[in-house]
Amino acid sequence: MSTEKEKELAAKAAIKYIEDGMTIGLGTGSTAAHMITALAEEVAKGLNIVGIPSSESTKKLALANGIPLTDFANISAIDINIDGTDEFDPYLQLIKGGGGALLREKILAFNSKLNIIIADCHKQVSRLGKFKLPIETIPFATPILIKKLRIMNLHPILREKDNSPFITDEGNYILDLDITHISNVAQLENTLKQLPGIVETGLFLDIADIVIIGRGDTTEVFKR
Repeated sequence: MSTEKEKELAAKAAIKYIEDGMTIGLGTGSTAAHMITALAEEVAKGLNIVGIPSSESTKKLALANGIPLTDFANISAIDINIDGTDEFDPYLQLIKGGGGALLREKILAFNSKLNIIIADCHKQVSRLGKFKLPIETIPFATPILIKKLRIMNLHPILREKDNSPFITDEGNYILDLDITHISNVAQLENTLKQLPGIVETGLFLDIADIVIIGRGDTTEVFKR
């Protein structure tokens, strides 16, 4: 079974949790795109929901597929947030941000009653760190942050697109860090968040309530 088919299976399983009248957080990335496609089919059949997108690319995709959108000015909480992940470990801790939308993704996750993560089976790891950890940084502070993070042995790499720094939807940069040698990711999260200029990290700790993966031609569900 292909990776894309596994993503599609996980996405379709996730939208079964959605009920009429809900506000849905819409994740970013290739797996979330499968979810948006599947959700759009249900909306076309009469499902009454509104979505809050985690990126400008997701906003465009949702609107193109006929999903009505709202924002935090109009609601106080999200009923279900459905998003992908770059990695998850046995404790349902995540690394996210491969698509560069980690800040908005974490805002949606924090303000959601239920967080469902969808992925193909290759995203399951025994320990976080195979995928480099993205952090979002303010451009002004990024050069000095790179120096500090090198001293911390995190080997920061400035993410680029078309030979220029990758720019997030909030106008910031992304640094990708090597955390393969880190055993205490919660401590790392606290350390990073204390450095002025780091807006947010891609460590999504104690956030996922349910993880659904496609494996072959079926799905597996992990619950916190």
